[in-house]
Amino acid sequence: MAASINLKEASQINSFDYAYLFSRMFVYIKPFLFRVILGILVAIPVGALDGVVAYSLKPYLDNVVNGSGPQREIWAICIPIAIVLFAALQGFLKYFNEYLTDWSSQKITNSVKMALFAKLTTMDSKFYDVNSTGIIMGRFVGDPDNAARGVVDNLKTIISNVFSAAALIFVMLHSSWQLAIVGVVVLGLAVLPMMLIRKKIKQTSNDNMVVGGNILTNLTETYAGNKTVTSYNLQERQVNYFNDQIHKSFNLNMSLVKRSGWMSPLMYLIASVGIAIVMFVGNHLIMSGKMTSGSFASFVTSLLLLYKPVKQLGSTLTTLQSVFVSMGRIFYLFDLEPTIKDKPEAKVLHDVREIISFNGVNFEYNEGNPVLKDINLDVKVGETLAIVGNSGGGKSTLVSLLPRFYDVTEGSIKIDGTDIRDYTLKSLRDNISVVFQDNFLFAGTLRDNLLMGNFNATEEEIQKAVVAAHLDEFLDTLPNGLDTVIGERGTSLSGGQRQRVAIARAMVKNAPIVVLDEATSALDNKSEAIVQKALDNLIQDKTVFVIAHRLSTIQNADRIAVITEGELVELGTHDELMQIEDGQYKFLYDMQFSRDLEQQGVLID
Repeated sequence: MAASINLKEASQINSFDYAYLFSRMFVYIKPFLFRVILGILVAIPVGALDGVVAYSLKPYLDNVVNGSGPQREIWAICIPIAIVLFAALQGFLKYFNEYLTDWSSQKITNSVKMALFAKLTTMDSKFYDVNSTGIIMGRFVGDPDNAARGVVDNLKTIISNVFSAAALIFVMLHSSWQLAIVGVVVLGLAVLPMMLIRKKIKQTSNDNMVVGGNILTNLTETYAGNKTVTSYNLQERQVNYFNDQIHKSFNLNMSLVKRSGWMSPLMYLIASVGIAIVMFVGNHLIMSGKMTSGSFASFVTSLLLLYKPVKQLGSTLTTLQSVFVSMGRIFYLFDLEPTIKDKPEAKVLHDVREIISFNGVNFEYNEGNPVLKDINLDVKVGETLAIVGNSGGGKSTLVSLLPRFYDVTEGSIKIDGTDIRDYTLKSLRDNISVVFQDNFLFAGTLRDNLLMGNFNATEEEIQKAVVAAHLDEFLDTLPNGLDTVIGERGTSLSGGQRQRVAIARAMVKNAPIVVLDEATSALDNKSEAIVQKALDNLIQDKTVFVIAHRLSTIQNADRIAVITEGELVELGTHDELMQIEDGQYKFLYDMQFSRDLEQQGVLID
């Protein structure tokens, strides 16, 4: 199954295959099976004790209310005390049962979440391109909560209600088997409609997942893009979209209510008819002497009490269907296979000794829309290759293929004669450091972020990277130096400071191949100058692929590749390319040079 699947459009077809879903879920239940089973066993007496009160009415009415003699006072004292004792026992068992259930369900939920998160980290870039933040959060966080917790909670409720119903039916049978048949048939008819809306629940659950994902995405975008929202006055647009999704969620839920809301009054009507029949038949049995008033009172009480567990049982079975829908979606995620993964016999890339080759490389994000076309290029170890061209021409895509963020559509990329797809992903990426235009910094300290380049780095290596990346120029302004907490995404730092942290992180990694993807394009001139010095230190003795928006910064590159509309149109040194009349590089350079002069206030004829 392709990892590029759009989760918004994915519907789980195994939502009614209960045996399959339970067998898959059992893997996560098994480690906590003892407590789960113990919780289920405790649920049996919790439910069964519901019949005590109903059963006690028969001896109370027959021996206390309508009785006589010395036994009457004994029954009058013992029955209330027994009811209190049984209620206390039931209360303790309920507490113990709730504790066991919550403990087990949370453990199972956590196991599923951890396994799903590990699965999420294996997904390739295209998976994240296709699916929004909200959808991913809903599927990888929301569904495990509903599925893992729901299956244990609902199972406990079902067991408790089944035994509660069984105990009450036993009391009814003990009181009058004729009336018991009438009561059970009527209640069976009353809960039958509950079973008729399973498919509607499945569809509504899937639709709600999509809408919920849209809402989460909207919230995430509004938070992360708050400055853009403010500067472009997009508040009304965001609010309107949010309100629209809220209304869609409301309509989806109300469509289910319209189809299921009639069930409750129908159940009451059927139950009322049943009680009326029971009263009519019961009156006949009492008048004919076949039944005592105590037995009738015990029966009617059991019948009335039976309505609650039976109704709750039907409601739980209906709710359980949404749990199965979530379970189905979870295992759908587990069954996803990333398109980019290790071959069975992939080998380890220990180092890069000679050459990196792009051989007839073609690539397309969407079928039929080529982004790169027949790229042939050799880069020797220790060489710096600059890649330039118009925006959208395929420069960033080309370097994204090297660490296998995406795989080539046709052709191959080889390191020392071996296709990079024959190396393990870990060893390939261990040999490549990437500095992006907008580098992601993790919540935590500066030191934490540097160590992500190499968790085994020594203090000496860290300090060396700090100096080489010019971090020491602003560390003194931070309250705790390297141990300063920088917040989510490093928002407490300036753009240039974040770039220097990313460069230092790459230095700590010390990979032989360095990719610089427009690492200075978002900076002002002063910040760019400092960052450029840090980059110069980073790329020493490395094989470098650099994409730069300022052509003046890559004049000293060993070679420059010009990519236009996905094709390699020119290749050479700065001087060689400037000699090509009407060449693409010369045109870009002259245009940028003229623009820079204009910005400096120099008049150009």
